[in-house]
Amino acid sequence: MGHYNMKMSGFSPRILSLALLCASLAFSQQWQTANVLPGVDLQGLTAAQKATALKILRSQGCTCGCSMKLAQCRIEDPACSYSTGLAGTVVDAVKQGKSEADAIAAANGSRWAHPEGTGKVLDDPITIPVAGSPVSGAANAPITIVEFSDFQCPYCIAATPEIQALLKAYPQQVKLIFKEYPLETHSQAFGAAAAALAAHKQGKFWAMHDAMFDHRDLAKPNLIAIAKTVGLDVPRFEKDMESKEVRDAIAKDVDDGEHANVEGTPTIFINGQRYNGSIQLQFLKPLIDAELKRSSDGQVAKTVPVRPVANRSATAARSATAFSAVK
Repeated sequence: MGHYNMKMSGFSPRILSLALLCASLAFSQQWQTANVLPGVDLQGLTAAQKATALKILRSQGCTCGCSMKLAQCRIEDPACSYSTGLAGTVVDAVKQGKSEADAIAAANGSRWAHPEGTGKVLDDPITIPVAGSPVSGAANAPITIVEFSDFQCPYCIAATPEIQALLKAYPQQVKLIFKEYPLETHSQAFGAAAAALAAHKQGKFWAMHDAMFDHRDLAKPNLIAIAKTVGLDVPRFEKDMESKEVRDAIAKDVDDGEHANVEGTPTIFINGQRYNGSIQLQFLKPLIDAELKRSSDGQVAKTVPVRPVANRSATAARSATAFSAVK
């Protein structure tokens, strides 16, 4: 599917919003009709087998925690190993002549249906540098959530309203600190991170944050158009996007994430403790309540040193040269 890359300088904010919304809806609905999916080999299937396989992939959910169907996850996050493995298992089963029910059973019985966990909802607390990072919430809030995120990541898009709901539920008790962690697998993520920090320099990080998470196409012309809609000084914005200061800030966030053993996005830390569960309000609230009780009781978790993890499956963009991909 083509990206929405047309020049935006002559568009009104209303027309721009409608155009980007249409592009977003078209992108999000593509998986429901696509007959070709990234990383899924349908060759060798009969027409009937192909129809069965696609039906399963469009109806069964991915197990990675993204809340998407397998076909949707293959399109929106082609780097996902779980949807890749599950889709391959389904196709192999169908190719072997198994029924739809048996193919689903084969997928459910595969190792891809059972993601490995750490066994702990919250890891031991660590110290994460946050000076200069964007903050939302009460300055003296007893609970600090540090989020490492990627504006092009579908899981981050899904997690954003849940985190916002958490902040709304605890307006004085929880604050959010945002750290950039653009992944190399997302070609527009570094440019979006640069745009966010350029907006931060004008005091409008969160307006840019919300607008970018509302849109799928984060190519540079669209970032500039979005900057106009949120009221940024665009020439200054473009200059800051390209600046060494902004690129160094992104590199520092990525380095901080690697030292905190961040392996993918979104990753959140609650008072320094990495959270290993689903980022949904219903699961986060009990943890926040427990942290608030511990804080009121005067209990402080002891931080521990951590070692960076090598050879991550989801690697963050490490250099400013990645920005050239979104020109």
